[in-house]
Amino acid sequence: MENTNLKNRNLISISDYTKEEYLKILDLAEEFEANPRQELLRNYVIASLFFEPSTRTRLSFESAISQLGGKIVGFTDAASSSTKKGESLKDTILTVCNYSDLIVMRHPIDGSSRYASEVASVPIINAGDGSNQHPTQCMLDLYSIRKTQGSLDNLKIALVGDLKYGRTVHSLVEAMCHFNAEFHLVSPEELKLPSSVKRHIKDANLEYYQYTELEDVMEHSDIIYMTRIQRERFSDPMEYEKVKNSYVLQRSMLENTKENMRVLHPLPRVNEITEDVDSHPKAYYFQQALNGVYVRQALLTAILGLK
Repeated sequence: MENTNLKNRNLISISDYTKEEYLKILDLAEEFEANPRQELLRNYVIASLFFEPSTRTRLSFESAISQLGGKIVGFTDAASSSTKKGESLKDTILTVCNYSDLIVMRHPIDGSSRYASEVASVPIINAGDGSNQHPTQCMLDLYSIRKTQGSLDNLKIALVGDLKYGRTVHSLVEAMCHFNAEFHLVSPEELKLPSSVKRHIKDANLEYYQYTELEDVMEHSDIIYMTRIQRERFSDPMEYEKVKNSYVLQRSMLENTKENMRVLHPLPRVNEITEDVDSHPKAYYFQQALNGVYVRQALLTAILGLK
């Protein structure tokens, strides 16, 4: 499949790619799911710069690269880099460009990945910048939704939990606006979806509904997308304590849900899904995490012009 239009392109925000380009990546990910071990990256070095902790995103990128025969350089903690000595982000990026063919970066500051892409001489993939965007998570969410529903079109999507700071939610809403989705937004008053993200829904002439109770969306949703309330995004610990256990999805709540409904979660889970849900056929979040490997293989090979 010819995919030249993504060659040397950054992926900073989900809006950097068109609907057709998302679908290309998803089709390519399907090919990698059927055959994930290929030597396509044998002569490539990928830099993995994680200024903020990560388990799934970092490891699935590393797994994606390793299964394709690539080499990885980088760090998993800003404290182990020269940032600790006061090196600027610009200097870090300019230096790492000398050592790599592509940079995967996670950073706690909103907009840091866009800035990095402006100074870098190699493509940058944003692996999460603050509470702003997480486009590769969004791509694997789209892949998981399409895989479980057979299509991305005309679905009822319930997004639950931290809709204010949840970068995965912001990216997913923006992407699903291309597919005529209906949005059901469940959050505490303090953590509602920001108006800047709602604007995408309005601009696409789509509907959204806001709730404070999880029970209100269970029966009519095709996808229940759970998120954790993120302690690290709150400057006031009291605010966090007030909302931290707002929503807990329990196995009994799945009883009258639609046959095709699936529960997604970007993970890590804290306590917003009880462990007895894990073995339920409608729980899809661990498979969703595995899908991240195939989607990231698709992105890496498309951006490096190998697919």
